[in-house]
Amino acid sequence: MARIDLPRPTTWVTLTGFMGVGKTRIGRELAQELMLHFVDLDRYIERQTGLSVADIFRYIGEAAFREMEAEAVRELVRRDHLVLSLGGGTYTNPENRKLLLERGPVVALWASPETIHSRVLRKPGQRPLLSEGDALEKIRRLLAEREAVYREAHIHASTEGRPAREVVHELIEKLWELEAPGRETP
Repeated sequence: MARIDLPRPTTWVTLTGFMGVGKTRIGRELAQELMLHFVDLDRYIERQTGLSVADIFRYIGEAAFREMEAEAVRELVRRDHLVLSLGGGTYTNPENRKLLLERGPVVALWASPETIHSRVLRKPGQRPLLSEGDALEKIRRLLAEREAVYREAHIHASTEGRPAREVVHELIEKLWELEAPGRETP
């Protein structure tokens, strides 16, 4: 099939960040704007295994899930024309991080622990890492542990109190700037 080149800053983007920062929502809209395929890594694993992420954690364990994530990342980096939304812990694996940083731009999305907490409470039972104990305290602790790793991303954007569309437009501008440093924006 003939290759069609469209004016877009990139044909590959990875979204990382803590759970509840908006990776799936922003990723879908970004993929639509860039005319790329969208893959949510957790949903991809669920389709491959026939199990929910929560059930994988519950019955097989976190270590098995992390290996499934790594295998899925190795598969997906070989694809083209993709916006990939990661689970919150995927990027903390050094092998995953190396592959993704080499593959194309990595975008880290950010929100405050309180905002994350209010967002994840909307989906009870779907966040295995927060299933026991004080969820807000766990969010603060895990976010602090992961912050340095998320900071390795090429691009950063806050989703705090912002509509998805606004964040997507900011990311597209930043992707153009990353693609061609010094490029004048229209």
